[in-house]
Amino acid sequence: MLSVVLSLALALVLLVSAGLKVAAGPAGRAALATYGIRDETLASVLWAAVGALEAGLAICLIAGAPAAPWAVAGLFSVFAAAQASALMRGRAGAPCGCFGARGSIGRASVGRAALLAVAAGAIPLFEPRALTTEEWLAVGLGVALLGVAALAVGLLALAREVGALRMALAPQGALEIAEEGPEIGGRTALAARFGELAGDQLALAVFTSEGCHICRALEPAVSSFGRDPLVVLRRFDEVEDADAWELADVPGSPFAVAIGPDGSVLAKGTFNSGAQLETVLAAAERRRGVVGA
Repeated sequence: MLSVVLSLALALVLLVSAGLKVAAGPAGRAALATYGIRDETLASVLWAAVGALEAGLAICLIAGAPAAPWAVAGLFSVFAAAQASALMRGRAGAPCGCFGARGSIGRASVGRAALLAVAAGAIPLFEPRALTTEEWLAVGLGVALLGVAALAVGLLALAREVGALRMALAPQGALEIAEEGPEIGGRTALAARFGELAGDQLALAVFTSEGCHICRALEPAVSSFGRDPLVVLRRFDEVEDADAWELADVPGSPFAVAIGPDGSVLAKGTFNSGAQLETVLAAAERRRGVVGA
């Protein structure tokens, strides 16, 4: 039974490793530079070959191929030797590429690969026998639990990567095109729709249309800007406020125009998110006192 358990456990490790290599993409392939492989084409070919080899050996282990344990032991031995060589060359802390883009070179990674090689080599030492129904159920339960654990780790890693990516990417501003909408710095009759503004207030004109799905989705976000005491918000519908649309030469919805107390256009742009609408106000604040001076 122990040989079956070891085979299934190692097969799971190989399948997880192969899957993470596929998911890692360029970030994972870059880890091969740790081992001196910097050519992108060669790295891509080798990365795909290693992933395919891991998946193939996992299937062979599950199928009970006699030579599979020795092949897996050899593969992990190569991994351990490569990492040990990189460690001796002062590459400690560099990406190891063991599980996709995760993991780094160190004594722990070398020891892990060596331990897996020993475990694979030990499989043929155990005399195989037919498992009872209860033993197969126990093995199946163990594999299922390991699979759930691996899936949980993968989801957590994916969530972390997505979070890091969102933090790394600067928010894209609203699309401000000079030829669309009112001229920046010019006075607009649209200001009369807001009444008299205080010196520290901004008028925010948001142009929407009934058939605009994005407009409906962003309605709560747009409304939140109206709760700011320094922002006077007005919405202009494409049909009900067609004259305002024509006055502002709006190219489409959703579109925003920020106007200063003196009636000058400080910022404008097409937006697709609350963050992009906020960039319109941010641009207006930056230009306040400069535009029209």
